[in-house]
Amino acid sequence: MKSNIFKRLLKGLLLAFLVFCLLMVTPRIIGFLFPEKLPIGYHFETLSYLAVGVGLEKLADLEPEIPETIEEIKDVEYRNVNGKSLQMDFYRPKSAVEPLPLLLFIHGGGWRSGKRSDYLVYLVDFAKKGYMTATVSYRLKRDSIYPAAVEDVTSAVKWLFENGENYGYDPNRIALIGGSAGAHLALLAGYGWGNMALHDEAASAHRVKAVVDIYGPVDLTTEYAQSQSLATGFIGHSYEENPELYREASPISYLKSSVPPTLILHGTSDNLVPVSQSDTLKSKLDKLGVPCEYYRIPLWPHTMDIAKRVNGFSQKKMEAFFEKYL
Repeated sequence: MKSNIFKRLLKGLLLAFLVFCLLMVTPRIIGFLFPEKLPIGYHFETLSYLAVGVGLEKLADLEPEIPETIEEIKDVEYRNVNGKSLQMDFYRPKSAVEPLPLLLFIHGGGWRSGKRSDYLVYLVDFAKKGYMTATVSYRLKRDSIYPAAVEDVTSAVKWLFENGENYGYDPNRIALIGGSAGAHLALLAGYGWGNMALHDEAASAHRVKAVVDIYGPVDLTTEYAQSQSLATGFIGHSYEENPELYREASPISYLKSSVPPTLILHGTSDNLVPVSQSDTLKSKLDKLGVPCEYYRIPLWPHTMDIAKRVNGFSQKKMEAFFEKYL
């Protein structure tokens, strides 16, 4: 009798293992059969890393070498705050003759970490596609709380409006791209935080032409944000202490019909920034008549674009978006 119980248990475990294996390979099978469809993920972050570990998924090359055909311009200071130098890096095709459209990438890291080279995979790939790309440093939480990071990014945009001739890009064709906290900053700068365009000659002569939001928070007044340690640490006060700061720091507070066309990419299994944040932004942009393309990437967690399959899909959608609006 014990032998029969053991056999049943063994069969049950084997069946469970086979079902698990089938579930793990299903995203790749669907991707192979339907390459134009949204890339399907694994829902849990642990399973996503397991997929990488067993070879089902590959990571994007996050530290690519700079090709000989690409010019790299490093450590360009755009602002100095109390002796702290804030800098940009640029990448452009050496063969370029005419001023190029500029893509400014803003790194994430929960407003407390990260560096401007984090998006080198995008910087190099889009420079190879004929764009000029840039990446910017900004003050993190250890340097100062809100609004320091937003002030820095909006200052960087103003600086870019003024320096196109010096670096070979067209200041009338600038797009902002960010991931996570970087997306939050890109949206604020692109949507007019602090009424930037009303108080600055350079900003009033130009405007950001497009924004790409990769799993960024857009409404810090929600219950999710009020209890999220990264958000409260960024603001520097609890919601109860100063709810107005949370509203002021929310990109959704600056929505109007004139904000730039927006591309949104967000994984549906994101446990750090709920996909409902992007759902809300899409809904409000649609009501205002603002062009908005939204891709809810099924079953992928936060930082989904470190996976090569998702990164490739994201780049493809970004390139089509830039061709349309930039």
